[in-house]
Amino acid sequence: MKNLVRILSYLHKYRALAAFNILFNVLTVVFSLFSVVMIIPFLQLLTNKIPLVMQEPKFALTAQYLLEYLKFLLSKEISANNNIVALAKFCVLIAGLFFLKNLFRFLALYFLSPIRSGSVRDIRTDLYSKLVSLPLAYYSKERKGDIISRVTDDVKEVENCIISFIEVTVREPLTIIIFLVFLLLLSSQLTGFVLIMLFITGFIIGRVGKSLKRQSSEAQSISGHLLSVVDETLSGLRIIHAFNAESFMKKQFARVNNDLFSLSRKINTRRELSSPLTEFLAICVVCMVLYFGGILVLNSKTLEAETFIGFMVLFAQLIPPAKNFSNAFYNIRKGLASAQRIFEVLDAETKIPEKANALAIKEFKHGIEYQNVGFTYNNYDNKKILDNVSIKIDKGRMVALVGQSGAGKTTLVDLLPRFYDLEEGKILLDGQDIRDYKLNDLRSLFGMVSQESILFNDSVHNNIAFGIENATREKVIEAAKIANAHDFIMRLEHSYDSTIGDRGNKLSGGERQRLTIARAVLKNPPILILDEATSSLDSNSERLVQDALIKLMKGRTTIVIAHRLSTIQYADEIIVMQDGKIAERGNHIGLMAKEGIYKKLVELQAF
Repeated sequence: MKNLVRILSYLHKYRALAAFNILFNVLTVVFSLFSVVMIIPFLQLLTNKIPLVMQEPKFALTAQYLLEYLKFLLSKEISANNNIVALAKFCVLIAGLFFLKNLFRFLALYFLSPIRSGSVRDIRTDLYSKLVSLPLAYYSKERKGDIISRVTDDVKEVENCIISFIEVTVREPLTIIIFLVFLLLLSSQLTGFVLIMLFITGFIIGRVGKSLKRQSSEAQSISGHLLSVVDETLSGLRIIHAFNAESFMKKQFARVNNDLFSLSRKINTRRELSSPLTEFLAICVVCMVLYFGGILVLNSKTLEAETFIGFMVLFAQLIPPAKNFSNAFYNIRKGLASAQRIFEVLDAETKIPEKANALAIKEFKHGIEYQNVGFTYNNYDNKKILDNVSIKIDKGRMVALVGQSGAGKTTLVDLLPRFYDLEEGKILLDGQDIRDYKLNDLRSLFGMVSQESILFNDSVHNNIAFGIENATREKVIEAAKIANAHDFIMRLEHSYDSTIGDRGNKLSGGERQRLTIARAVLKNPPILILDEATSSLDSNSERLVQDALIKLMKGRTTIVIAHRLSTIQYADEIIVMQDGKIAERGNHIGLMAKEGIYKKLVELQAF
């Protein structure tokens, strides 16, 4: 129920449209009722079962008054014309009533459309906003495909849930209630019998759909796993081909796909069972009503044959909404399972909080200081990644971090722009704890060039200008020139307007890296973080990128995670990390003279 209330909260801003939808649904039901009720008096008068009613009945809020008034109108028409003309006019009237009924039905759906589309858009917007604000630690525990599944498949199920709920709470109940009230006025005995039958039917349908929510949640989870396998396959095709692992990946995909098939089959079987089951139960109810009504007509004489026929026609109008009600019930069950998965993301803890009175910071003035910093990822082994690390970096200096893989180098720099929040100690920037600053202001001080070139399937211009509003072409070109990227960009088919493909796959490794450097140049940050920026490049590409990096680092405070000696030998200070602690520190010459860990790393080139 809690999840349903949260879903419906997205409908609040569309309450005016919902009011129009309800109004036109009411009119649809009313005209549907009139178009059917007209049949009873017409049959009675046309077959001469009763005399013409020439005196207008006195008004009363009863079904009897409505029937008598319709008899009065029809009697006037029959007396003024012959039966054939009256029949023609009656048919035109019925057609007109059905036209109005369907017109109002269309208008109800017309006002429903922006409600469903708008609410789903709002859910997706909130979901995406949450995804981009969640810390990196969240994604280390989640499958990418599962997250994509929540944004796509789960949101679609919630959309079906919203539509089903509106139909269940507005149109179908209105139809059932209004028709039942009129049936009750026609024959209380027969209507009471119908209500008992409908209660039994609803109980049976409810029992069938009891486990649908749990199975739907499992199916969406497996669907997310399937998307993860596809994503990993597309990302790793080169390795898959290189290791002849096509059969292995096919088996892995087939296993997940078969699991999804088995569960989906069960869910679809239950869901598809609702329609034939409802129809069969409805026919059983009709047969029981026919039998009971026949007794009232033939034996007790408490019901006229024409009234009974009209009653059955009206009762037949209850079958479609009852059937829709059943289908909607299943959609709501399934939608609530998807809503649970969506709200798990929306409710995920954002562990990078910003203080209510956070300080603004627009420039970097003095320096950075790590004070007794400790950190643990809280993953499978809870290994302490950083342990009592203290470093001071003055403005304008270049500090290099070296050490074997897993020593804590990347974690140390990721704490600085608060990709993660430290657990022990503190980090000061210009003498103030970084947690006291506004998060956007803090991150605006940093530029980053990582080992993996993070690019987007967009134009060269938009990739360089990423995150920078109103970046002119002139500034983009200037940044590209500094990054040694302008020449190869001009050789592209559409130069700066060329699309570079998914993750920049139309470019070489060196070209991709130079674009990321151009992006950092355009941002013009006072603090630069280089995370093994040249480690995956060939010698020629490394030379071009290294030259671009030297230009980029000029006049900036730089923290370098080094992989090659050429990157860090001119650093003001080199810090050697081992098992999350500082093992050695000094400049290149001094550390080489110690003949310690650093010298061994240099000799092995194993940074």
